[in-house]
Amino acid sequence: MYSGYITDVKGIAVGHEENREKGTGVTVILPPKGNTAGVDVRGGAPGTRECVLLNPAYAVDEVHGFVLSGGSAFGLEAASGVMRGLREDNIGFDVGVGVVPIVPSAVLFDLTYKSADVWPDQAMGLSAHKKASTEENRQGIVGAGTGATVAKSMGVEHAVKSGIGSASIKVEGVTFSAIVAVNAFGNIYDVEEEKWLAEPVVDGKAVSIEEALAKGRVDFEKGKHQNTTLAVVATDGTFSKTELCKLASISHNGLARSIVPVHTSLDGDTIFTVATNAKECDVQLAEVYMPKVLARAVANALLSI
Repeated sequence: MYSGYITDVKGIAVGHEENREKGTGVTVILPPKGNTAGVDVRGGAPGTRECVLLNPAYAVDEVHGFVLSGGSAFGLEAASGVMRGLREDNIGFDVGVGVVPIVPSAVLFDLTYKSADVWPDQAMGLSAHKKASTEENRQGIVGAGTGATVAKSMGVEHAVKSGIGSASIKVEGVTFSAIVAVNAFGNIYDVEEEKWLAEPVVDGKAVSIEEALAKGRVDFEKGKHQNTTLAVVATDGTFSKTELCKLASISHNGLARSIVPVHTSLDGDTIFTVATNAKECDVQLAEVYMPKVLARAVANALLSI
């Protein structure tokens, strides 16, 4: 079992801010200078910002932060607060008249958890940025996981509370780690312990996806079924942006092992990858352990509630 946190990769800082009363929040991940990054977006309903820049065809290799946020599309506003904080610290892409921070961001839908009228804004994003620390190690109901729920095949009234999960592992001197906000339509499976961690319970009985389908499609009210799992998978290995985009794609296998079903039309699953480029690392090693550490982080999100 992998313990640890994404900050086990040296130089990575994490900051959380949330409104527990209203059930939403934001998580900021700040990688060190000299990083490279990639992304892979799955599912039918993503909400993202600056992801196109991570395509290998474009010039930007280094990013200055990642934002995982609640609030659906409204929550993309939080990234502007993070950009403001980074600019105040003179961190960003030098454009001659100042710096422009590159902050890829993705959002999950939590508007039906407690309140549809409050979401992470610039102020919340800036606060999370200011709180970012290489010592941060909280999991559960914090940051972007504040309004996260899973196992919604029998309707949101039977959903299971989820949150933020993280994990890390060191293999052959290289650290692989992940942080994930688990807000999935599907049920959650612990791959290592080989047991279900979250299934909807109806009349005292857990309901599998197969049983839910056999009962017929759930008649969701409009706007009450949006989901999305968001993750950053990090390593201190050395990889190009092209390699990291492929590794982000492969890291989705970690979600596929632990979320059933995954990448549905009701999800907008997005994985960012980042390398601090401190150590040499074989790409095959990363292809094995990035999905593994992400699957562990998903389980930890449920076990930390």
